[in-house]
Amino acid sequence: MTVFRIEEPTPAARGGFALWALGFRPFYLGGALFGGAALLAWMATYAGHPLPGPSSYLPGMFWHAHEMIFGFGAAIVAGFLLTAVRAWTSVTPAQGKSLAALWLLWLAGRIAVACAPSGVAAVVDSLFLPVCALVLLRVLIGAKNSHNIFLPVALGMLATLNVAFHLSMQAGRADWALHSAYLAVGMLVLFITIIGGRIIPSFTANAVPGYTAQRWHAVEHAVMPLSALAFVLDAAPGSGVPVALAALAAACAQGARIWGWRSWRVGNRPILTILHIAYAWIPVGFVLLALAALGLVAHTLAIHAFTVGAIGCAIMAMITRTARGHTGRKLVAGGFDIACYALLVIAAVIRVVGPWLAPRWLTFWIEASGACWVVAFAAYCYRYAGWLIASRVDGKEG
Repeated sequence: MTVFRIEEPTPAARGGFALWALGFRPFYLGGALFGGAALLAWMATYAGHPLPGPSSYLPGMFWHAHEMIFGFGAAIVAGFLLTAVRAWTSVTPAQGKSLAALWLLWLAGRIAVACAPSGVAAVVDSLFLPVCALVLLRVLIGAKNSHNIFLPVALGMLATLNVAFHLSMQAGRADWALHSAYLAVGMLVLFITIIGGRIIPSFTANAVPGYTAQRWHAVEHAVMPLSALAFVLDAAPGSGVPVALAALAAACAQGARIWGWRSWRVGNRPILTILHIAYAWIPVGFVLLALAALGLVAHTLAIHAFTVGAIGCAIMAMITRTARGHTGRKLVAGGFDIACYALLVIAAVIRVVGPWLAPRWLTFWIEASGACWVVAFAAYCYRYAGWLIASRVDGKEG
């Protein structure tokens, strides 16, 4: 099975400007900057003090949902895949002017959604994901790498959900738009399920002497369809009981999977620990989704277990690890990395557990969780911006 390889480097001299050398560089930096800024803007809006400037055609909560999924999340996924495909095929999908053009297309979407009329915003914002998917698909087909072709196809499905979100809002069906957003969250969780299933046991085995992950064929075959079914049923109208049953089945499959990974063997290796923590939020999210379907907890708790917990922690895990490896640095978490990990875990716990235990303090929990998120991504940008802009320290390309 092909995994995303990151070489252990031999540090050498620093180089010059290299922002457009490989996909992770501009998309990790731009995505992290936007992820922090967009959440800060949402916190201000939620507190009743919206930031001055142009206003989006999307109402506050819908702008927040759309931009964190299709803006922030899509940027990080694109940066990861543009880098991973180079590792899988030895062909760089985009670099130099072509990479800059792709990044500017993503940025144009963010600007359009923020201030353009609804029709213009929808068209401009809908371009990035399908173009990125086609760029990746062209390289994978050319390299005859059929094993990974499903990834740009999944990116195309995410693009379809983005279009559905915009069309729903323009048709006055905010409920349909939310269902599109929920399905998009599901797509990102399924992406973590696939990629995490490949790399987490592999990375752990490479770092922990004598480590072997336990895999059960029944679990491996069931985890994706059960998870997908739970997300589809959750987005569809109907009784809550089928959703609850599907979500509980998915929680059991995901929980059994990570149990087999023996996370307790990781030890004092924060760069690995955060990957296991991120994945552990997936079964937690499904349990909450089941409870929400039965009316026992708010649906937003499940959504934020997936978004802040699983997706947020997984993103921070990968943008630190791959940025270190692909800039020629050791795969060992530094102080800033550990602080970023801790802040995101705290943000997830506060956002999910706080409103459950003390719903009267909802505003406080949202603001406290958001503050942890913003500081985490600000710290990442402070630490990694120079590394992402400069050439590899070992003199290699990328």
